[in-house]
Amino acid sequence: MSETPTFADLFAGIGGIRIGFETAGCRCVLSNDNDKFCKQTYTANFGSRYFVPRDIRDLDSSQLQDFDILCAGFPCQPFSAAGLPKKNSLDQPHGFEDETHGTAFGEIERVIKDKQPQAFFLENVKSLKWHDGGKTLAIIGQTLEEELGYSLFPKVINAKGLVPQNRERIYLIGFKDKNLDFVFPNVPELESCVGDILQDNVPEKYTLSEHLQKYLQDYAERHHAKGNGFGYGLVDRNDCSRTLSARYGKDGSEILIETEGGKWRRLTPRECARLQGFPDSFRIPVSDTQAYKQFGNSVAVPLMEILAQAIVKTLTERPQRVAPPCTVQQRLASVS
Repeated sequence: MSETPTFADLFAGIGGIRIGFETAGCRCVLSNDNDKFCKQTYTANFGSRYFVPRDIRDLDSSQLQDFDILCAGFPCQPFSAAGLPKKNSLDQPHGFEDETHGTAFGEIERVIKDKQPQAFFLENVKSLKWHDGGKTLAIIGQTLEEELGYSLFPKVINAKGLVPQNRERIYLIGFKDKNLDFVFPNVPELESCVGDILQDNVPEKYTLSEHLQKYLQDYAERHHAKGNGFGYGLVDRNDCSRTLSARYGKDGSEILIETEGGKWRRLTPRECARLQGFPDSFRIPVSDTQAYKQFGNSVAVPLMEILAQAIVKTLTERPQRVAPPCTVQQRLASVS
């Protein structure tokens, strides 16, 4: 491993994973995302050096600089609980049958095979673990361990101990040296609440119209009468919120703040950034529509910092397994 650990930031989005690994003392030598608006936000905060805006399928691995850790929050739409019903209703393929996003893991596999990093860090939605009856995650696990020869440590973690929102994601961490032992760090208890991330003097444009507010109330009442749980999420300022999603800009219904006079408003883009743990120094150069999408698709930055530190510590101290590991199938079946 390099004296200063290096990493590649693939499917980088706006750089939430990068912040975590740089905080852990690592240096980014390659970043990639083909979304032009993500590129705008990413380069505004990290510069354009080492950033490759092309589709990852167009990257020739043999021409890439070597790196110690591969990081990727690969596209989750084919595997997400929110995305599947829509794809199924349209009779569209999903998972590994999806010819676009579904091949994202295949590109990660290619880069790992060609560059042989010391470790990898992959992030996806929690529902990946049961997609296609667990077959999708089983294929990923078998590919990483049996075909590529890496260890695999999977875990679902809720970041609400670090940011004031319920945000469960699955993390797949692995090492080229299969004798290394890795222990996921404990996530502390919640120390903040939604009230801590709110801005003062929020512009009126973020307040919902009377028509939209009534529509959401009526919509929730209709579904409640049918025994469904669909509805809006009016947040207690002293608690945590629902999960911030990429569709938040549509109506803000999953996370609404009550203001004086009983009016509701959505979070501002800066509040969404804070909800994900981004520092206030993080620049937001895009429109509100794009910002909502970007922060909804991003990661909880403080959790990235803790996990990155644990990976670097493992690579540095190299703790050895004291007993033979259980099979990858057993580990994936018990992931929680």
